[in-house]
Amino acid sequence: MSNYSDLIRILTDIDSKDEMTNFLNGLLTPKEREEFVRRLDIVKMLKKGMPQHQIAEKLGVGVATVTRGSKEIQMGRFKSV
Repeated sequence: MSNYSDLIRILTDIDSKDEMTNFLNGLLTPKEREEFVRRLDIVKMLKKGMPQHQIAEKLGVGVATVTRGSKEIQMGRFKSV
């Protein structure tokens, strides 16, 4: 049975954009891929200083979802974004 560490190892071993695309397309549904992209957009907008309520409205998500992204940034995550 796989665990989170296995997933991280597999992702970090992938060395090409095409291989990563194929892996993610096989692993995730279209809706799940959209959700990942939306969460990344939230982080990018927060890091640019956009207000949380404006992000929520623009992306059609709840303010709580945006607040979660903000808290993760405050915890030191997403330094590479």
